[in-house]
Amino acid sequence: MPNSRWRIRRTRKLASATLVVALFAGGCGGSGADGPVAGDATADGPPKVLTTFTVIADMAQRVAGDRLVIESITKPGSEIHEYEPTPDDLIRAQDADLVLDNGLGLERWFSRFVDRTGARSATLSDGVDPIPIAIGSYQGQPNPHAWMSPRAGEIYVGNIAAALGELDPPNAGVYRANAEAYAAELRGVGEQLRRELATLPPDQRALVTCEGAFSYLARDAGLAEGYLWPVNADAEGTPQQIAAAVGFVRDRAVPAVFCESTVNDGAQQQVARETGARMGPQLYVDSLSRADGPVPTYLDLLAHDARAIVTGLTGRSPA
Repeated sequence: MPNSRWRIRRTRKLASATLVVALFAGGCGGSGADGPVAGDATADGPPKVLTTFTVIADMAQRVAGDRLVIESITKPGSEIHEYEPTPDDLIRAQDADLVLDNGLGLERWFSRFVDRTGARSATLSDGVDPIPIAIGSYQGQPNPHAWMSPRAGEIYVGNIAAALGELDPPNAGVYRANAEAYAAELRGVGEQLRRELATLPPDQRALVTCEGAFSYLARDAGLAEGYLWPVNADAEGTPQQIAAAVGFVRDRAVPAVFCESTVNDGAQQQVARETGARMGPQLYVDSLSRADGPVPTYLDLLAHDARAIVTGLTGRSPA
């Protein structure tokens, strides 16, 4: 029998969601009368947790198991930094019991989003030692891509378990146990990642990407880091950025450069042409792939990027 406390809460939320639909229908067109109605599918179901992007949705699903409904606001392949929430997103947030965000300035749209929905939220990067951005208009602000470090990923997992335990106290022990098992898997991937990257010769221990999204991974693995722009949606691929990347690659004789799945690699292709560096395999950062793609889970993303970096920099596949 459905838990009555979830049914009562969702009945209240349905009224709020209906108000959101009405506001958007009058103010900006909304999704129309044929759009989804919040609360219908899960009115008598388990609590619903909404995440800002697919990577943390996968992490939350591993901790929650089958006891909660986990959904991502953004879809696989979406660019997260300058995402614009839709009326349907607001409806889904009104229907959620908890919203999980990354923090560290990643989702610059998020505070406005939560303010308009009133949803409870938890920030998963709390407790991570942030790395400041070194260049550009975001200089001095924390680099938001902490999940690219498996060590930081363990902190995320702990924060997820705590947030889910507060949401659903009867299952708090299950979430803690799931989080501990998941953290052990992350440690294993992190150790493998460091072993693979440790095989790089000293003169190849530099990572040059489009976005500066690998600072935490570079810190873990002892890699020098170069990039075209610090954060997606900043000025991307300007002549000055390309010239700086070309200088970095030439000064260190970097054998390969990389770009991420959610951005255009044209500027990095120019860096490769001007320096003679290889264009390495595509990397994944801000989004997972679909289930049949190369990185359907967070663990897959970390392992894929480690292999791609080693392959690109050495010209051989890792052992």
